[in-house]
Amino acid sequence: MAILYVGIDLAKNVFAVHGVNESGKPEQVRPSVPRARLHELIAALPPCVIGMEACSGAHHWARLFMAHGHTVRLMAPKFVAPYRLSGKRGKNDAADTAAICEAVQRPNMRFVPVKTEAQQAQLCVHRARQAFVEARTATLNRIRGLLSEFGIVLPLKAATVRREAALRLEDLPGLSNLVIGDLLSEVHRLDDRVAQYDRHIAQMAREDERARRLMRLAGVGETMATALVSMIGNGHEFKCGRQLAAWLGLVPGQYSSGGKARLGRITKAGDPYLRSLLVMGAKALLNTAKLKTDGISRWAVALAERRGYWRAVVAIAAKNARMAWAVLARGERFTMPA
Repeated sequence: MAILYVGIDLAKNVFAVHGVNESGKPEQVRPSVPRARLHELIAALPPCVIGMEACSGAHHWARLFMAHGHTVRLMAPKFVAPYRLSGKRGKNDAADTAAICEAVQRPNMRFVPVKTEAQQAQLCVHRARQAFVEARTATLNRIRGLLSEFGIVLPLKAATVRREAALRLEDLPGLSNLVIGDLLSEVHRLDDRVAQYDRHIAQMAREDERARRLMRLAGVGETMATALVSMIGNGHEFKCGRQLAAWLGLVPGQYSSGGKARLGRITKAGDPYLRSLLVMGAKALLNTAKLKTDGISRWAVALAERRGYWRAVVAIAAKNARMAWAVLARGERFTMPA
């Protein structure tokens, strides 16, 4: 019988493959496949559904397998774990691969969109910029921590740390003067790197029609628009905007039982970088909403007065996510709300 479903446990050098036929019986079980032979093995199979965990290298392999007519489905590892049959007997590659093969057949399984090379190239820019921003924050905090050893306690604001550290540099004893000076130089170098990547992002936004359409939304700038395009493409993996908002963790978690609904804090599932961009855009929108008279601004102000600032911020972020899906999925057919 022909192989219909294949599960692949990805790794760095040695992979595991588990293929089953239409009755669920294993037809291809290869617990140890060298990296150099995986492409050849999958290319020789008839077109089938291939399941993999969304981890490092998954999108690269997905593109290779799709070129041979296969249907590739990527899943979050936490959704695969419940299908591992080994239970308390331990975890191994063979059990993981069988669980992936079982999970990919579930009708209600949620899948990760396969990214193109262009999308991943854009994501590289965002990830590198994010790393530079985090390194700059860490360096500023290191300056604050070292200065506190000499009785100089500075607030969290980055501009204040830069100014006060530079002003008190000559008063520091011994080699501490050299150390703080070097750290300040590192902060300036990271400023230049972040500014350079901001220019790359601005150029990507100018060249992409979808990003330009997204920037018509209030609270969506160049960074968020290009991040959305690189993460979800045209949004066709989601049936509606609410699914995208849930995928990003902007909806409340449910703890309901016995017919009584209990809603908690937002789930914070999905990519934290994209979610943080949406939240920062929502804060910017809310801060300027009082000066505007459009429908979105009036709704945001009324919501903040009724439910509080932070609930309003999360609600605006979720609304922007839903409208962003509409912009990407409908294209030119999307009309801005009044």
